[in-house]
Amino acid sequence: MTANPHQLSLEPAAQAFVEATAQPPFLYELGPAEGRRTVDEVQSGDIARPDVDITDLTVPGGPDGDVDVRILRPAGSSGPLPVLVYLHGAGWVFGNSHTHDRLVRELAVGAGAAVVFPEYSRSPEARYPVAVEENYAVAAWVARHGAEHDLDPSRIAIAGDSAGGNMAAAVTLLAKQRGDVRFLQQVLFYPVTDTTLESPTESYRRFGAGGYFLTTEGMRWFLDQYLPDPARRAEITASPLRATVDDLAGLPPALVITAEADVLRDEGEAYAAKLRQAGVPVTAVRYLGTIHDFVMLNALRETHAAEAAIGQASAALRTAFGTA
Repeated sequence: MTANPHQLSLEPAAQAFVEATAQPPFLYELGPAEGRRTVDEVQSGDIARPDVDITDLTVPGGPDGDVDVRILRPAGSSGPLPVLVYLHGAGWVFGNSHTHDRLVRELAVGAGAAVVFPEYSRSPEARYPVAVEENYAVAAWVARHGAEHDLDPSRIAIAGDSAGGNMAAAVTLLAKQRGDVRFLQQVLFYPVTDTTLESPTESYRRFGAGGYFLTTEGMRWFLDQYLPDPARRAEITASPLRATVDDLAGLPPALVITAEADVLRDEGEAYAAKLRQAGVPVTAVRYLGTIHDFVMLNALRETHAAEAAIGQASAALRTAFGTA
């Protein structure tokens, strides 16, 4: 059911954020280098972060060589832990372990798991499907070699936000095709599921012109950096919504979280519906009163929507790992 336009009411912190970001220059107008610095600055600051133990290492594999990986474990934990492979968002262009630090710490502690965070190659320096293959290589490394690092290869889940949600969905499809990684759960926060932009959804029409942070023009720019060849955008590892029901059958149980005032809302919910049609166990939740990136943005970390969504994701992961 679509909310009545006159009933849209953002949480105060979300309203303040969209007002603060309503005027140019927008992130996509800054270009990759300056945009990255800006996102890093937005996500900096002295905020509460759960205590974790951090290990940085390099994983062999991926189309262009090794992949840097950060592993975060709840502080003081020992023994093999279940694993959450987390793929960060920010348009395939921005984002890193710094921008998503608070979020993945909360998921590690909330789920009682080790978060494996690939620092995949970003666009435009690397184009599709490089990042997807790097992320898959990291997941396959966990399955093959995780036990050597106190990671339980029998309990692996995958999650991602926005562009990271897009790639998390793609990696589950590759895992089904290749058969060397088994995920117990997928968690997709407001994922990109259709990169073609051929059929604007109601959420694009309503929120894409501006005033709600992520815009249609912004998405066009991100996609041009990541996948400039329109002919490849219909591939299912670029646009998981284009996968057939047969392609999707047998994928891991999914939690799909969307935001009310987000251009990506409808395609995320459409993907959840298609997974359900394929027989995949799905929980799909739209959080009202909030915007794109609401679980990642530190400015929104104390909103009711962000706290509830992260709590819901953590609970779903604990259930999947058998530690609920």
